Amino acid sequence: MPRILGIETSCDETSASVLSGTGDDVKLESLVILSQDVHKVFGGVVPEIASRAHLTSIVPVVSRALGDAGVTLDDVDAIAVTSAPGLIGALLVGVCYAKALAFARGIPVIGVHHMEGHLFATALEHPDAVPPFTGLLVSGGHTLLLDVEEWGKYRLLGGTRDDAAGEAFDKVAKLLGLPYPGGRPIETLAREGDPSRFRFTKPMVRRNDTAESADYYQFSFSGLKTAILNAVHDSEDLGSDKADIARGFQDALIGSLVEKTFRAADAFGRTRIVLGGGVACNSALVGAMQERVSEIGATVFAPRPRLATDNAAMIARAGLFHFERGERSDLDLNAFASQPIPGLIAA
Repeated sequence: MPRILGIETSCDETSASVLSGTGDDVKLESLVILSQDVHKVFGGVVPEIASRAHLTSIVPVVSRALGDAGVTLDDVDAIAVTSAPGLIGALLVGVCYAKALAFARGIPVIGVHHMEGHLFATALEHPDAVPPFTGLLVSGGHTLLLDVEEWGKYRLLGGTRDDAAGEAFDKVAKLLGLPYPGGRPIETLAREGDPSRFRFTKPMVRRNDTAESADYYQFSFSGLKTAILNAVHDSEDLGSDKADIARGFQDALIGSLVEKTFRAADAFGRTRIVLGGGVACNSALVGAMQERVSEIGATVFAPRPRLATDNAAMIARAGLFHFERGERSDLDLNAFASQPIPGLIAA
């Protein structure tokens, strides 16, 4: 039974994990995530600071993951590492360390696409979150809607044309004077908001849309962000309006995510909806999604926060999939800030 060491350094979390198993029958033996809270001071991730923090953290984080699993590197069959997409300097720390470690131990290294990792993450705690399913990946840097026929075969149906969903949360939080990252503060504040006061248009959702429309599965949140900016500027008492604006923003953004996902699941006859990425643990999103897709008898699977954030467990799981298919990366494996998700098939 193969055992994989996963390493994740794509942004501002240094993470390592040990996972073993075959196919979808896997055991998560350890998961260590070290978040870089220093970025809260700047209201966003500073790439150079993130890279330097990974350099100082990666060795103890990997050592802790091995220790928590009760194994040594001699017990590891391969090392899976995030190689794309992400902050190039941060990625390079993980890729270089993984390659050096693999070379020193004489074991394979496997480069993993970060977003493919997010597709696997939910199945680590929900055994039924496996293909075929409709996948919605929503994070600070990405918003992707995919039809997952089977592991390794993905139809990319839609993505964002500007801001990612998580990025929109962060920018609106800043407009409202809320801390970074903005997802949790907005979700908390929105619970107190009146949904009838600020009704913002659901982005890219039109009643006369058809499957032939270019925007049918696409997302865009820049216009919504501008609408929030105008609402903030026009407010005579932002302190009193803040919760209502947060509620209106969240309802509009979630409404767009839910409707596009419903369209995809209905079109491809999927009865499983799998959410991934940092925004996937938003309880309002999960609740709204479940209510909408109940019409077609579908079930929604969402990861808990620990597996929704950037983590090495999902990288190890995706790495196991590629390892079992006989795939290996050469020692000239490089890091890429942008790269298509592997395994794309015609939509």
